[in-house]
Amino acid sequence: MKKVVLGMSGGVDSSVAAILLQKQGYEVIGLFMRNWDSTLNNDFLGNPDINNNICPQEQDYNDALEVCNKLGIVLHRIDFVKEYWDYVFTYFLEELKNGRTPNPDIMCNKYIKFDMFVKEAKKLGADFIATGHYARIENGRLLKGIDKNKDQTYFLSQLSKEQLKNVLFPVGDIEKNEVRKLALEYNLITARKKDSTGICFIGERNFTNFLKNYLPNIPGKIINIETNEEVGEHIGLMYYTIGQRKGLNLGGNLDRIFVVGKNIEKNILYIAHGDNNEYLLSDEAVIEQVNWLSDIKPNECFAKFRYRQPDNKVSIQYLEDGNILVKYSQKIKSVTPGQACVFYIDDECLGGGIIKEVRKNNQRLWYL
Repeated sequence: MKKVVLGMSGGVDSSVAAILLQKQGYEVIGLFMRNWDSTLNNDFLGNPDINNNICPQEQDYNDALEVCNKLGIVLHRIDFVKEYWDYVFTYFLEELKNGRTPNPDIMCNKYIKFDMFVKEAKKLGADFIATGHYARIENGRLLKGIDKNKDQTYFLSQLSKEQLKNVLFPVGDIEKNEVRKLALEYNLITARKKDSTGICFIGERNFTNFLKNYLPNIPGKIINIETNEEVGEHIGLMYYTIGQRKGLNLGGNLDRIFVVGKNIEKNILYIAHGDNNEYLLSDEAVIEQVNWLSDIKPNECFAKFRYRQPDNKVSIQYLEDGNILVKYSQKIKSVTPGQACVFYIDDECLGGGIIKEVRKNNQRLWYL
């Protein structure tokens, strides 16, 4: 019997992945990863959404343990707090300091879930590893999950071909509602548990309160780029991202205001009116840290510039420095430095990279 070490997160997806693997005849071993010390800056205490003031990560472990006990699976626990800090959290802080909008989940997959985790799984005698990601692997190709609303290939785009060997994605072949249904049939504690959202290490915490423990607030001017008028004060450029509308606190006299740029050197946040204003639109982007999962190196394909975005038709120009220039004649809103650009042909994820700079009419945008 082949042995699978499954990443158990305490959520419904990994819980159902365990059921599906057992049905397929595998010997399943659970492995829970502790990636963050949730007692740091523990302002989640007293939050009515968290039962009995138990640290959220500990609650996840307890839920994973109950599921494993119910299914007759041994659950191991491993501490990757230091590795997560070194490879994911420091990257997150550095990107914010540079005025960019990072995606730590992508780096967590690259350095923790499909690297450190795999090494630990091999110690447990794994023939395969598995996770609850909504994705598929066929003939070595990474494909979108059957449930397109839940597809998570965007977050797997920085993995190598080697990292995807001997990997199973059990829930990638079914819809989310089927996952919930199966969890209910087995009466699992995670069956109705809400999906985690946002940045994993912040959890239920207030983002601003959390971040100020690591980066100092440096207030500055908010300027309406259309009129060059100062309209308010921001609390620190790292708290804002391109296209953001909420949290600007500019009063009721300014309707439908969006963040359109930053000037790091002068500590200025730029805003403009309207969600389709010209300052939010771009027609090309330079992509760095390009990682190809496919042997196909396309001149034309489709791309996502953020998670859940529809696929956009793009053309690709390969630059001498290893970066690529992605062009999109239809113009796209809120393409943001630091986020991932992920490439597709049909359902296949070809790979991706990190957005370095954004341009319109051959002019660099965002004033970074």
